[in-house]
Amino acid sequence: MIVSQNMVSYMEKSSWIRRMFEEGARLKAIHGADNVFDFSLGNPDIPPKKKVLQTMADLSQSMSHGYMPNAGFADVRETVAAYASAQNEVSLAADDIIMSCGAGGGLNVVLKSVIDPGDEVIALCPYFVEYGFYVQNHGGTLVTASCTEDFLPDMENIRRAITARTKAIIINSPNNPTGRVYPEKTLVMLQDLLREHPRILVISDEPYRKLVYDSTEPPSVLKHIPNSVVVTSASKELSLAGQRIGYIAVSPSIPGREKLIGAMILATRILGFVNAPALMQKVFAECIHDSVDISAYRSRRDLLKGILDEAGLSYAPPEGTFYLFVKSPVSDDVAFCNALLKEKILAVPGTGFGHSGYVRFAYCIDESSIRRCRPGILRVMSDFPS
Repeated sequence: MIVSQNMVSYMEKSSWIRRMFEEGARLKAIHGADNVFDFSLGNPDIPPKKKVLQTMADLSQSMSHGYMPNAGFADVRETVAAYASAQNEVSLAADDIIMSCGAGGGLNVVLKSVIDPGDEVIALCPYFVEYGFYVQNHGGTLVTASCTEDFLPDMENIRRAITARTKAIIINSPNNPTGRVYPEKTLVMLQDLLREHPRILVISDEPYRKLVYDSTEPPSVLKHIPNSVVVTSASKELSLAGQRIGYIAVSPSIPGREKLIGAMILATRILGFVNAPALMQKVFAECIHDSVDISAYRSRRDLLKGILDEAGLSYAPPEGTFYLFVKSPVSDDVAFCNALLKEKILAVPGTGFGHSGYVRFAYCIDESSIRRCRPGILRVMSDFPS
């Protein structure tokens, strides 16, 4: 077979989201898109602000589109450093910033820079499924540590997951799939735990940082955990997921900072990214203080919450992102998703995020679809014992 066994295995592991996407496409072709309620993909549907689109158009005519240093344009890194310093309550210089091809590209750059074959990286369960593939890309092994019942990091589970081979811990707040935002005390407890393990790097994946509700404010990982890096992107906050622009911010307190930054710059090149997209670096710098109007997501969240409450379904506290992680009425989350499919409602089994018994609803779809899915959800729930 031409295709590697690794890739065959990867395709099988990643199949839940892919299957739901493909099933959604099939149902839309049969019944029409308006009659299918697709909560499967976290693809932001709110258009970018006109300012962002106009900046794109203007800069595309006036800037250089050639190579620049692998870490990114110097002036862009200066702008990002100033912004990230204020946001994270630490002093960052331009040299502490590496522009990346979105958060996914940034995570691969960080992992390439720190993993030796056989090293382990801890992810908190439930977790974004791609983490496992990213770690394996660089010869590492993903180890999971289950969260508490309310989906916050469990320090004892993390402690038990740490071995002599542990190189990093990936945290994700606001979290996909749960929508939880880790409070400051959680970061303080994590730092207290990691004092015993100074070689472990905390990698904070933060593409949903600006998508928070009800006065929630994500605390700074860089402030509370010196041995850390933040990886983020404009995918959600500016609705530019397809443009693949983000950055890595390296804690100024991290041991061996200069060598780590040098490794990340080299990794950016040799992984084939070469550099983050030139145009989007400039656009990001110009629009870094902007964000989509999250009131639309908040309205959708509240609408979906009301339907789920009426149906008797419980869910993780939805403090951020555009996801609700909903407890299945039966232990078999796949069976629940299949029942929803009969009503042309697509959600992703928690099994796909390493946590069975739950399903993820991505509410980055129009309010009309959310309203019209109500009868189907209520019919499905009538078939399950209370």
